[in-house]
Amino acid sequence: MGIESHYHSKKDRIFVRAIQGQYSLKEELARLRSMPRVRKGSEIKFNDGPQAYSRHYVEPKDGISQMFHLHLEEYGPGGKSQKHGHVNEAAFYILDGEGYEVHDGVRYDWKAGDVAIVHNNCVHQHFNASASKPARALVIKTKPMYMFMNMLFQQQVEPRPTEPAPGAEGFRVREREQDFNHGE
Repeated sequence: MGIESHYHSKKDRIFVRAIQGQYSLKEELARLRSMPRVRKGSEIKFNDGPQAYSRHYVEPKDGISQMFHLHLEEYGPGGKSQKHGHVNEAAFYILDGEGYEVHDGVRYDWKAGDVAIVHNNCVHQHFNASASKPARALVIKTKPMYMFMNMLFQQQVEPRPTEPAPGAEGFRVREREQDFNHGE
């Protein structure tokens, strides 16, 4: 008999982690209320690149929120993200630009003012459709809740590009702007 995969249906699964040690709702509320209520975007730098950049405002590791993860994505001209999938859902509010998503092989076009929803367990990738202008999206995920439930599956299918898109060699992420919500 062969070795069974760790994906077999007979495996015992734990869907919610045990809460170990002292846990006090009063102490947890005090901790949460002591956390910053405002984070200055100008103090948080973008990372990644050169086609897709991220500025993470709220992440599970910060301990600021129990339920959501919030970050800003900027796609350089002609840029694209990594191709990946994860258990948690995500909502992309498109701040500026135009582009599209490919979810499980199906293309969905978007432009500023739209919301793109990435459903659970969907292999997806984000694309800027413009060869000359960047695009931005504010991303909200329920990732911390899924981490708490020990539903951590996330897989990269294709990594983020390490070279700029053709024609966008001089693009630099927009670290500072007066108004992210309106075009020229």
